[in-house]
Amino acid sequence: MSIALIGASGNVGSRILKELSDREHAVTAIARHPENIAKLPKVIAKQGDVFDKAALSDLLKGHDIVISAVHFTASDPHILLDAVKAAGVKRYLVVGGAGSLEVSPGVPLVRTPDFPPAYKPEAEKGAEFLNLLRTENDLDWTFLSPSAQFLPGQRTGKFRLGKDQLLSDDHGSRISFEDYAIALVDEIEKPTHSRQRFTVGY
Repeated sequence: MSIALIGASGNVGSRILKELSDREHAVTAIARHPENIAKLPKVIAKQGDVFDKAALSDLLKGHDIVISAVHFTASDPHILLDAVKAAGVKRYLVVGGAGSLEVSPGVPLVRTPDFPPAYKPEAEKGAEFLNLLRTENDLDWTFLSPSAQFLPGQRTGKFRLGKDQLLSDDHGSRISFEDYAIALVDEIEKPTHSRQRFTVGY
C-alpha cells in the first residue's frame, strides 16, 4: 500500500515508520525536519507543516492511507481532516491518547484524581479530536489509543486489544511504542475498526 505518515520522526511515528518499512509498504514520511526521519527501504522523506493545509494536502495526494502521529497540542484537527479530504484520501488513522479511555462507565482516565496535570492539555485535545472524528461522515477513520504508560520498549507482538475501556493487568496499564506500531499496521493490513476507536495494551 501507498501510505503517508505525518509525524514520521517522533517517538511513535518513527516506530510506525519502521514497522511499515519492514512490511514492505511504500511510505511518504512527513515531518517538519525531514533530516530526522530514519533512512529505511521504500521510505521517501518529505518536509511538511501540519498548519499549512494546501501544502500538506499536496503531499498526501495519491496515497491509499494517511496516518497522523502528531501531538494534539501541536496541530489542528480541522486542518488535518480538511487536508486529508482535499487530497482525496479516504482512509485515515490517528495515533490517539489514553486520556479519553474509560476507567469505569462514563469516567475517562483524564478525569481521575491522579491523572498528571502536565498531560491534561494533550489528553483533552485528544478527546476533542476523537469526538470530531465521530461526527465525520466522509472519511474511513480509525483512532488507536495506547495504554496509560506509553514508552519505548520491546517489540514482542504479544498484546491485547480493547475498545473504549482502559486495558490494564497486574503490572498496570502499559504498551511499548514498538508493539503499538504492530497493532496499528495490523489494522492497516486487515481493517476491523472502521470508524471506531480501539486500544492496545498488555
